[in-house]
Amino acid sequence: MENVRFEELDLIPQIQKAVKEMGFEEASPIQAKAIPVVMSGKDIIGQAQTGTGKTASFGIPLLQKIDPKNKHLQAIVLCPTRELAIQVADEIRRLAKFLHGIKVLPIYGGQDIVKQIRSLKSGTQVMIGTPGRVMDHMRRKTVKLDHVNMMVLDEADEMLNMGFREDIETILSGIPEERQTVLFSATMPKPIMEIARKFQKDAQIVKVVKKELTVPKVEQYYYEVRPKNKSEVLSRLLDIYAPKLSVVFCNTKRGVDTLVEELKGRGYFAEGLHGDMKQQQRDRVMNRFRNGKTDILVATDVAARGIDVDDVEAVFNYDIPQDDEYYVHRIGRTGRAGRTGVAFNFVVGKEVYKLRDIQRYCKTKIIAKKVPSANDVADTKIEKIMAKIDDIIANEDLSRMIDVIEEKVNEEEYTSLDVAAAFLYATMGEYGQTEEEKIPNYGDTGAEEGMVRLFINIGKKQNVRPGDILGAIAGETGMPGKLIGTIDMFDKYTFVEVPREYAHEVIEVMKSSKIKGKNVNVEPANAK
Repeated sequence: MENVRFEELDLIPQIQKAVKEMGFEEASPIQAKAIPVVMSGKDIIGQAQTGTGKTASFGIPLLQKIDPKNKHLQAIVLCPTRELAIQVADEIRRLAKFLHGIKVLPIYGGQDIVKQIRSLKSGTQVMIGTPGRVMDHMRRKTVKLDHVNMMVLDEADEMLNMGFREDIETILSGIPEERQTVLFSATMPKPIMEIARKFQKDAQIVKVVKKELTVPKVEQYYYEVRPKNKSEVLSRLLDIYAPKLSVVFCNTKRGVDTLVEELKGRGYFAEGLHGDMKQQQRDRVMNRFRNGKTDILVATDVAARGIDVDDVEAVFNYDIPQDDEYYVHRIGRTGRAGRTGVAFNFVVGKEVYKLRDIQRYCKTKIIAKKVPSANDVADTKIEKIMAKIDDIIANEDLSRMIDVIEEKVNEEEYTSLDVAAAFLYATMGEYGQTEEEKIPNYGDTGAEEGMVRLFINIGKKQNVRPGDILGAIAGETGMPGKLIGTIDMFDKYTFVEVPREYAHEVIEVMKSSKIKGKNVNVEPANAK
């Protein structure tokens, strides 16, 4: 079963709406196979790696089965680690966005158990927990299991590796026998099959068989980036490598639309391609791309299937794909017809582990690279301009131009070197400026030398402390907290001093950030 769109699955309208809002068009192979089986009420053993979209494989049927009017616990998902429990809970909450009255609670060790008990008492229908903490609640009798009708073991092999077998068996024994048991595991060792035999009834095995994939001869690199810096890094790589045509992959339709707007705003010829577009629109975009009128095509995996253009010199995985096979399909868009190609991957945080899985699975090498600085871009641009100058000097008649330059040199007290440097500066655009020249001049904001004093429209009355301001600015910009200067707090507003070179970034980044859950406005202190 391949290429199944979510509309083709028998999902209730509220979940269809949530999936659409999350931007996913097509079910991954494990979702396409597992969702119908789990929705039919059968027990299932699903074999799938992390990052294949398996959370939705059990999360969607689990939510369809929950009765929002019944405030008792109805489903439990066991996860090996607190990080996975939080991640699974977040995704299930997003899927349940339009299902009113469903409460999802992650529970794990290290979290205040009194708060957990209070939340369980107030009516939680879905509990996502680590085995140890679920056992703890069972022992304390703070969780009632009589209404549980679905039990999910996520990453079961990992739980066994961590020594949770006894806990899992105790939990499964304490849940009503009339339940559905769903088990997901990347591998199927003997202990997993023993648990399945003991606690499942006629379980159906759902496997996604990985095809033997050949990776095209493409140079592959990855960059560790922060989400908010992705578009800047993409721009720098486009400027350095200057590919004739390039394809940028995003995981969601919304991601495509947002990035196209950003690239257009930066002056690039970019267009988007995704499943919400009519066939006529898609054809028009593809024709412009083939004819070179559009340099950059931003696409989702589904939309990109029809891309068969030989001149694509670079592929950018702006988002790491959710399935290993997609990675191979994506980078196969370049390096065609005997040409060389290059693939760039943007990795955020723990995605580096997903990339390692891709390397192992595809038997390929993806090399780590340092994010190029603005100076690297400038140097590359100078090299390209100089190469072009060599070509012009060798092949063009410059006598008329020489006369114009001589006239200018004789009129003013310039040397021909001054004129050449000015031409280079003009050609370089923003890259001709030094880092110092690029920093906006905010005038006198009443700050110490080298600093800019910023005004923030929240203060003591919103229960904000200096540590909250410092943490938010440092956390959002990546600036070391020790560089932040004086913080003066008043009832309704705050002044904070930051280094001049960081001021513009702080103002821009904080536009879309919150402090203590509140939207804030940040501007130079003299801009009143």
